[in-house]
Amino acid sequence: MTRRRWLLGLAALVAVVLVGAGAVVATRLVSRPSPGPVAGPATPSPSATPTTPAPVTTSPTPPPGADLKGPLNLLLVGVDTRVSVPGWEPHADAVLVLHVPAGLGRAYLFSLPRDLVVDIPAYPKAGYPGGRTKLTHAMSYGSRVPGDKAHPSTAQGYELLRTTVSRYTGLRIDAGAVITFGGFDKLVDTLGGVDLYVDQRVASIHRRPDGRYRDRSGSTYTGPQMVYQPGNRHLTGWQALDYARQRYTAGGDYTRQRHQQQLIRALARKILDQGLARDPDRVEQVVAALGKTLVYAGGGRRLVDFAYALGGLPAEKFVLVGLPGDAVGSGGSYRGEQLLPVGRDFLAALRGGDADAYLAAHPSLRVKN
Repeated sequence: MTRRRWLLGLAALVAVVLVGAGAVVATRLVSRPSPGPVAGPATPSPSATPTTPAPVTTSPTPPPGADLKGPLNLLLVGVDTRVSVPGWEPHADAVLVLHVPAGLGRAYLFSLPRDLVVDIPAYPKAGYPGGRTKLTHAMSYGSRVPGDKAHPSTAQGYELLRTTVSRYTGLRIDAGAVITFGGFDKLVDTLGGVDLYVDQRVASIHRRPDGRYRDRSGSTYTGPQMVYQPGNRHLTGWQALDYARQRYTAGGDYTRQRHQQQLIRALARKILDQGLARDPDRVEQVVAALGKTLVYAGGGRRLVDFAYALGGLPAEKFVLVGLPGDAVGSGGSYRGEQLLPVGRDFLAALRGGDADAYLAAHPSLRVKN
């Protein structure tokens, strides 16, 4: 695999639940012809003849992101935005963190439960006083625009979610991206679907086998269900999105987190196999498909900077990590989720640069397939 092809795939991972958009942006920038060197006046050397100009020495321009040495932490968010509902506040339905240690030679992708009980700091910009509640609400509370309930801000919601995740994990968030469900659907279809190993039977509560939404009365869905059977499957956009959304199945939201991580990896492989960097027309199709469904937040850095900086990461050094947890309750009522000590200790090992040793001692945390 060439460095450019892996750069493309890694840039994709940086920008999706998010997969793909980073590759598109990076490819558009790196595929432009670079200007040739500007020739200056030749200075004859002692051994040169009058008709032989001396060689011109130029200082090479450093590539984008050459100053990024790591560690880097990228926040990837999939949001539930119901555009048909006026004033609907986005909820963080998928929250993933990509951690790349110093040296940029390996990476770890892990998920945080949407219902993780966390301390959300005050956010005056949205009029939120702060509180202890589920992680998913950080996005919705932060998105509120005082005096304009009809137009919540996804960018604001991401800002509060980023701060909340950073405080919980102890990791500085360097950049991130938010993609809506509609954007994810379009992305997969633009890539021609995705090949994925389904590791357990999953019955959809949302869709019929033909892709139509099931009938709903209150909180109850009725009618035929789409069922994803174990094995190697080719999924279209709506199928991939539907499969990755299901949490009312064996393992609950922790199974869904695993499936989302596996889907991200499968999409990266799809992008690599298609060789998008060599096909400008396909790149433009992906750009057009995503449109405004993706928000990139780079803290003042371009996405291409991160793509170049991570371009040398070997594919086999990309590790998926599942952090187990359990329910938090009070008086028999469900409040949310908490990570088990083995998961919280992984975060400490990550901060201390000991993730490989910790995973070696706790191999069950590695996500397979």
